Amino acid sequence: MNYQALFEQIKLKKSFLCVGLDTDEKKIPEHLLKEEDPIFEFNKAIVDATAHLVVAYKPNIAFYECKGAKGWLSLEKTVCYIKENYPEVFLIADAKRGDIGNTSKMYASAFLENMPFDSITVAPYMGEDSVTPFLSYKDKWVILLALTSNKGAFDFQFFQDGEQKLFEKVLEKSQEWGSKDNMMYVVGATKAEMLSDIRKIAPNHFLLVPGVGAQGGSLQEVAKYGMNDHCGLLVNSSRGIIYADSTPNFANVACEKALELQEEMEALMDVKGIL
Repeated sequence: MNYQALFEQIKLKKSFLCVGLDTDEKKIPEHLLKEEDPIFEFNKAIVDATAHLVVAYKPNIAFYECKGAKGWLSLEKTVCYIKENYPEVFLIADAKRGDIGNTSKMYASAFLENMPFDSITVAPYMGEDSVTPFLSYKDKWVILLALTSNKGAFDFQFFQDGEQKLFEKVLEKSQEWGSKDNMMYVVGATKAEMLSDIRKIAPNHFLLVPGVGAQGGSLQEVAKYGMNDHCGLLVNSSRGIIYADSTPNFANVACEKALELQEEMEALMDVKGIL
């Protein structure tokens, strides 16, 4: 999926919602546990209920690989189901990979070649040669960690050398490796006030913004500081949607929660003149 195709989906669905499929077997409704693959059945129900409101799904790989081979099978079934039934949806492997070149090449093959993901999150700490193998796939994306929403972000990301913070260096330097057509950045919603500074460095790139909902980030603040003329945002919500209800009605409640965010997003884009 290229930049324009993603923007067209945002306009069509009047949404820039990404739903995180951070599926924990301990938190899914009990009636699903009798199924052969409870994680897949949960994901399938969430996707079927919300796909008309969503432009992206983001499985966090840790929730699957912790289950060993069975978890990888659940992941593969989930992403193949999404691509077969909702091919317009943007799929993000939230894997946070990044290693020396040959190893990164293998990670890239695993997620962008052998599974139908459109993108993968990548940690930039090891520099250019750890990132560029992921950029070698046509119409696939790297989503580079820039400014995260967790407390530990202050340990390193705000380290300042002269007038430039480390996360600003990441934004600036990485644009030598990729472009707005194949690179996005992770910017936490709990750092929304920083988005205006980020837009000065990366005005046209898409930003993946986690932290709205359960982590306390404000969608209005994210849109105020981060939205550009092509929307330029994928805002993720995980727990606030997928675990909103634990009864057999969970998928319908997830749809209701997704609809609330979609309607808010539509209003924000309308004010911006995007729709």
